[in-house]
Amino acid sequence: MLMANCASVEEETKESESGVATTPTTPKTAVVKEDDADHHHPYAFHVSGPRNVASPNWRDLINSSWKDPNYKRTVMACFIQAAYLLELDRQENRDEQNALAPKWWIPFKYKLTQTLIDERDGSIFGALLEWDRSAAMADLVVIRPSGAPKAVLALRGTILKSLTMRRDIQDDLRFLAWESLKGSVRFNVALEALESVAKRYGSSNVCVVGHSLGAGFALQVGKALAKDGLFVDAHLFNPPSISLAMSLRNIGEKAGVAWKRLMSMLPPKNEPFIPNGCEAEAAPESVSGGFRNWVPSFYGQSQKSSVDLRKWVPHLYVNDSDYICCHYTDQDGVNENNKENKSPVVNTIPQAAAKLFVMSKGKQKFLEAHGLEQWWSENLELQSAIHSSKLISQQLKSLYSVK
Repeated sequence: MLMANCASVEEETKESESGVATTPTTPKTAVVKEDDADHHHPYAFHVSGPRNVASPNWRDLINSSWKDPNYKRTVMACFIQAAYLLELDRQENRDEQNALAPKWWIPFKYKLTQTLIDERDGSIFGALLEWDRSAAMADLVVIRPSGAPKAVLALRGTILKSLTMRRDIQDDLRFLAWESLKGSVRFNVALEALESVAKRYGSSNVCVVGHSLGAGFALQVGKALAKDGLFVDAHLFNPPSISLAMSLRNIGEKAGVAWKRLMSMLPPKNEPFIPNGCEAEAAPESVSGGFRNWVPSFYGQSQKSSVDLRKWVPHLYVNDSDYICCHYTDQDGVNENNKENKSPVVNTIPQAAAKLFVMSKGKQKFLEAHGLEQWWSENLELQSAIHSSKLISQQLKSLYSVK
């Protein structure tokens, strides 16, 4: 599995075509045109950033822009882009005057309070941004607009550049093999940072966001806090959905379901086999009992855990042309099984749900479908619904299991 920001891929291609070495010891050249090049850099905010997105002003005190889900999605995507650019600024030795990253959070009245560093290679993989009260006051925004979080933890995805590619791909492979990122250094650093601000400001005032591999980390650290009763807002762009572990488990689950379904149709060992003539009377109870065995979530277990259902509902942004995240749209299949067996449903509330936003543009190239920039583009049409897919249930079911 390969997860990368389109920005990093294009930049790597340009460097390889120019024939300039990309080792850390290679000095920069063409200093005379550096300022002009920075001004027209393809990832400068005024070049590739969102259009028609106003900075907070006094009007937000009356009607906050943050109440608009499109505005919120745009800003969150910009914060993730800032996390990407913090690492690119570091690799390209940019200083405060020509750094690209700050332009992606300053317009929204936020400030950088912490960078998340991977101790294995010194790379920046995330950023903690907090509401900048002094900058807001300068524009007559005397209080934080309703809906604007006090703190946002933004986590980037894979960057295909030599200085960080090895560790990024190492975590990609970790997810591919185990469907878990808990063994990564980055997981512990991100969890500690998120937990700290959640306890300082209250979880309702904190948000975690991520793209691609970063969305995988955001989902898992958010879930870890949810288990402790801290429910932070989560916005996950192109979250990874492919793993060998998941594929093997799906095969095992299908085999297990088929076996249990077969066993549920057979009479118990201590009871005689029911002749065909009596089958019609005995079948409902037998099938119903078997159904309880292989779909326990519809019965007592779901009723016991229904009190805690859906306290944490992350927002997932998925492009159905992106093979890395498109499996989040796969239906659970439980309703089909229930319909086939004609068994009563005691509780139809899904055990785990997320707010799923799906972009459908027909057939797209992978880099376009997986890119971050699409999420702040104009005239974006999304299909949205509270959704409980098979993958969402697998990812979140541990939050609602009876202990």
